[in-house]
Amino acid sequence: MSQTGVERARALAQNMLEILTSYEEELMALEREAPAMGQLRRAVGITIAEACYLITDQSSAQAEWSPPTDGRASPAG
Repeated sequence: MSQTGVERARALAQNMLEILTSYEEELMALEREAPAMGQLRRAVGITIAEACYLITDQSSAQAEWSPPTDGRASPAG
């Protein structure tokens, strides 16, 4: 991923983080009333964590976020 691509991905992750954080707060309140909302809140939390990882990650690990260019699938890790 080029440096511009990395910067764009980080900016998009930051925007997503800001949006999802408010949803997570609402889902926490809903979870108190309807425990079934817990799974959705956890999924949003995981997405927030992934966005934080992308924002703070060093560019050396960016290859993990990109699909292989040779047409082969990545091995399951």
